[in-house]
Amino acid sequence: MKVTFLGTGTSTGVPQIGCSCPTCTSPDPCDKRLRASAIVEVDGTRLLIDCGPDFRAQMLAIGAPQIDACLLTHIHYDHVGGLDDLRPFCAHKAMPIFCQPKVAKAIRERMPYCFAPNPYPGIPKIDLIEIEPYHTFQFKGIEIQPLLVMHALMPIVGFKIGNFAYITDCKTMPKETLKQLKGLDTLVINALRHEVHPSHLCLSEALEIIAKAKPRRAYLTHMAHNMGPQASVSLPEGVQFAHDFLSITI
Repeated sequence: MKVTFLGTGTSTGVPQIGCSCPTCTSPDPCDKRLRASAIVEVDGTRLLIDCGPDFRAQMLAIGAPQIDACLLTHIHYDHVGGLDDLRPFCAHKAMPIFCQPKVAKAIRERMPYCFAPNPYPGIPKIDLIEIEPYHTFQFKGIEIQPLLVMHALMPIVGFKIGNFAYITDCKTMPKETLKQLKGLDTLVINALRHEVHPSHLCLSEALEIIAKAKPRRAYLTHMAHNMGPQASVSLPEGVQFAHDFLSITI
């Protein structure tokens, strides 16, 4: 299994427009963060996790490999704002998009042209497939388990695929989700900043979950500019910041 981080930033991206803080002015390319998204490749099948507003630029940067399906964590714009840019990947057949029922409803409302009785030529062909937390499903023989986490008061999902899990926009998680994360090879989890935030894990909270889950290694994603430059933050052994276009093998 191969995982490529397309973006590792929060909703504003890094650098943040109009900001001259040390992170936003850092020359380190690892401090340039597009909106959070990743591709998981298993035996030649590529699963896109979230499709934010930077999707087009992200795909062009990595050579635009074929995408076979999309997994959505939730409906916030920084995670779904690029869905229309899936057009080249579903010109000949519909793109399967796995998401919770409320997310599917919101997509139908936001993109009604994709579901019209007589759709305009060239629109993205989308096949919305509804999923529920902890109900494992399969795509091309790949088992995928949606895991419930809370984004403040909003129930959203992360995904566990084999010995890998991807969690973003989490603030708290049920005991059952933490149980499913224990002993993984690789855990990706959000860590917005140092200070406590009402709807996202801060760094200390993310590290606490990692310490409980005990994966072999962990990568932090969905960082804001006020996390500070990557090189200035000390992390425990086995934990590191992900950065845009980093590829890892599970």
